Amino acid sequence: MVIKMSNVDKQGKVHINWYPAHMAKTKRLIKENLSLIDLVYEVIDARMPYSSKIEDSDDIIKNKPKILIMTKYDLCDKEETDKWIKYYEKKGYKVLPLNLEGNANLKPLINLTMDVMKEFNQKRADSGLKKRKVRVLVIGIPNVGKSTLINRLAGKKVATIGNKPGVTKSLAWIRVNDNIELLDSPGILWPKLEEGQAFNLAAFTAIKEEVLPMFEVAEYILKSLEKYYPDILKERYTEELNDDIVTTLEEIGRKRGCLIKGGNIDYDKVITLIINDVKNGYIKGVTFDRFIEGKHE
Repeated sequence: MVIKMSNVDKQGKVHINWYPAHMAKTKRLIKENLSLIDLVYEVIDARMPYSSKIEDSDDIIKNKPKILIMTKYDLCDKEETDKWIKYYEKKGYKVLPLNLEGNANLKPLINLTMDVMKEFNQKRADSGLKKRKVRVLVIGIPNVGKSTLINRLAGKKVATIGNKPGVTKSLAWIRVNDNIELLDSPGILWPKLEEGQAFNLAAFTAIKEEVLPMFEVAEYILKSLEKYYPDILKERYTEELNDDIVTTLEEIGRKRGCLIKGGNIDYDKVITLIINDVKNGYIKGVTFDRFIEGKHE
């Protein structure tokens, strides 16, 4: 897999080009099956409501009705994420935040689905057509909880879950109940990622670890905590970041016991620990996409 930093654009933004071939294939397959779809669930991560939203999703699904599902709502900074919810609602989206862990209550999603499809079902009835299941396409970037959502809806394990991107490999129909069936799809990204987007995606493991240097991802997480959540940084890692990030990693390594023989710091272990703290949800109440007057930071 190859990535490269493109030239800085007119706005001074650096872009990262990364686009595995199977993602282009997924978009093509979705378009080929679009005539079978009644409704779309687009799944995004509540901790990065901008970075995890598929850039051209409306172009992919055309005029199909859509529900924007924000997963991992229990892990986000609700005050910050709720600003994004209002932003998307103003743009005309139906938005539903969800916590999929434990005994997740998915009745609000089922009710919203049937409400959105009420007009569709009525048109079928008026045309003398029999009632049938609502066919729902599930789309989203890698590792935002699509498979977990599907399994919760179905009440059993029907989709493979993995805490890493790229688990789902092809389109697959899945029966949920007598009213709904789902078309699961592999995670989708877009060809050119803004640098900030890429680091958010890497921090929350939506892109594979080899796409960006793990050292830089860990540094990004620490700097984001310092900027937005200094109390979490202080409690979990260090009072403040040193200008020399290596010195900071040494402090964290000693505090968290990431040592090797002779009492030296195991830097790889420190970096992995920081990334896994986010990956496994040990760090809660954080949203890295910031809402500023309808824009993101």
